[in-house]
Amino acid sequence: MARAPGARAVWPGSTPLPELIAHIDPDKVRANLARVREACPPGVEVLAATKYVEVDAMAALAEAGVELVGENRLQDLEAKRERHGDSFTWDFIGNLQSRKLKRILPLVRLIHSVATESALEQLGRHGGAETEVLVEVNLAGEQSKGGVAPAELDGFIARCPVRVVGLMTMPPFTEDPESSRPYFARLAELGSEHGLDRLSMGTSQDWRVAVEEGATIIRLGSSLYG
Repeated sequence: MARAPGARAVWPGSTPLPELIAHIDPDKVRANLARVREACPPGVEVLAATKYVEVDAMAALAEAGVELVGENRLQDLEAKRERHGDSFTWDFIGNLQSRKLKRILPLVRLIHSVATESALEQLGRHGGAETEVLVEVNLAGEQSKGGVAPAELDGFIARCPVRVVGLMTMPPFTEDPESSRPYFARLAELGSEHGLDRLSMGTSQDWRVAVEEGATIIRLGSSLYG
């Protein structure tokens, strides 16, 4: 059976993936972005998560005033940056495959998801004095998610061959933003303990709580585009 344009193939019986966003209204994004920025204290960066935004639709984000975007996959990062490279500051926010790190580093300002020994090894090989990263912390101990355990964070940071400038976390999924608050508060505590003042935390459903707990980068998708 033919798929609709933008839809992604899935195995029978699996959960359908979100469709790619092919059309974005820049006026709607501009208004949503203004509301978010108005609710945030100075210094909080609004990152547009563009995993499901098609290459051609990225121009509408630039028109809307989006300055910072985050990509999850190397191939999408390469394609979008080739077309729209000067329009945005680029971060990598997805699961980090260490074998792809060499190609990711020259394309981004920050990698948000450093969490494995193999990533540290590749950073040692391909990182430089200008390389800055965030360490992903798995605060809930979820097996399905990457991240360094809080108890192992001190040693992990010490072994990192490039500059660690902050931390990132993804709390367990919940419909109640307040359920995320303890995780955001704990990440802020860990950041303070390690002298790290950049905290990437909070997505469309819980960014307000994340900001209240000290987020400096919030990663938004549907709340910007919808």
